[in-house]
Amino acid sequence: MTDFAERRRMMVDTQIRPSDVTKFPIIEAMLAVPREAFVAAAQREAAYADGNLDIGPGRVLLEPRTLAKILDAIDVQPDELVLDVACGLGYSTAVIARVAQMVIGVEEDESMASEAQDQLSAVGADNAIVHTGPLDAGAAEHGPYDVMIVEGGVETVPEALLDQLKDGGRVAAIFMSGALGEVKVGYKSGDLISWRLAFNAGAPVLPGFESAQEFAL
Repeated sequence: MTDFAERRRMMVDTQIRPSDVTKFPIIEAMLAVPREAFVAAAQREAAYADGNLDIGPGRVLLEPRTLAKILDAIDVQPDELVLDVACGLGYSTAVIARVAQMVIGVEEDESMASEAQDQLSAVGADNAIVHTGPLDAGAAEHGPYDVMIVEGGVETVPEALLDQLKDGGRVAAIFMSGALGEVKVGYKSGDLISWRLAFNAGAPVLPGFESAQEFAL
């Protein structure tokens, strides 16, 4: 029988701590949330692997290191409301729920959204709900948000999403350029977002987050 608790400890000791993630709430959350409960049954053995895990066409569960470093860079506080875009089966939402006051996951795949809500309830994440709808539309009815995290690659972040961020709020996303990606944290002031590089990472570009293509005749 697989000792998933031991695998969680190994994940933290070999993937998270060596990546200079030292904030105790993040470490505690990643030790506490059973990652294997938020993947398909056939992927449970691979749940703690060092790398992105495919969860559907063009969709991945971000590698543990990437999620931890995003949380470290964006510095979620215990009194903040967080929007978790493209939450998949809910792992990231469950982790964020342990460091934030409330988290809203957004998932457009209805079956994944339903399963995510069930799993969040199963692990006692009572301060997390999953909104079913287009990823690039967010969940305006629950906002505005202190923090926004996009769980996948982007070429651009839609204005409709950024409009749901409070003045003074932060947003993190993985900006992809070909096969290379950079996690950037954006700080909102008025109608402007100032982006700062945090670290390198990669993920497939999510639907609705592609740059508009200009076609020449």
